[in-house]
Amino acid sequence: MAESVTLFEMGPRDGLQNEAKTIPTKYKVQLVDMLSEAGFSKIETASFVSPKWVPQMADGADVLAGVTRRKGVRYTALTPNMKGYQRARAANVDEIAIFGSASEGFSKSNLNMSKADALEMFRPVAEAAKADGILMRGYVSCVAVCPFDGPTPSSDVADAVEAMLALGCYEISLGDTVGRGTPEMTEEFLTACLKVADADQLAGHYHDTNGRALENIEVSLTHGLRCFDAAVGGLGGCPYAPGAAGNVATEAVADLLAAKGFETGLDREKLLEAASFAKTLRSV
Repeated sequence: MAESVTLFEMGPRDGLQNEAKTIPTKYKVQLVDMLSEAGFSKIETASFVSPKWVPQMADGADVLAGVTRRKGVRYTALTPNMKGYQRARAANVDEIAIFGSASEGFSKSNLNMSKADALEMFRPVAEAAKADGILMRGYVSCVAVCPFDGPTPSSDVADAVEAMLALGCYEISLGDTVGRGTPEMTEEFLTACLKVADADQLAGHYHDTNGRALENIEVSLTHGLRCFDAAVGGLGGCPYAPGAAGNVATEAVADLLAAKGFETGLDREKLLEAASFAKTLRSV
């Protein structure tokens, strides 16, 4: 029986948040429904950050209200603070995520605060999620290279992972936010992180700026990681990371995993249909 790997679909949130034109809510809902039909068990559907900073995600509650929820699918959202958490809970989100950084420069650019202050901001969110029985995931950005600070020391990545696990995150997604990580860098930060976390507590989130994302996934597989973030059609980027291209395309990751004998539970034909539709949203 083939070993399974989970693909955490990022398209509706990380994929669309950096689009220049506002994508109508109905098309976001349509994309999420197509992804549900394709067999994803986890879909990052919305972001409850301030619309002032990420206007493309201002309709998160409407998107969650509009999707056809399928049994066994978690519809998740980013919640940076208590206000965002409360909005997410009101929208009946299944899981939340907090997002920090392994580098000080990116933390100040993305959250306008230090890494230490960001952890304190997340603390009440973590406590509320625990009290409400809501699963919480953590993102650590710039695990390989920071656009402001340069290469990120692997010890800093491991420290960030350890801190988020202590807050109560069930899983930490390791983000190569600017997509400049190499297999050698991936080997280094994973070795450091696996000293403070188990492989099943880690996920890979690799952008494909330099075309190395699939190689980094292969390295991660050898270290026991079995969850990877990706976006259909390779949508996305990061509005606070200069030079960041899109996420690695989900369909490319699915093909890589299939070639290596892993099972994803995805319907390839429906996945390709969703990827084709996602690409059209760039010209809506």
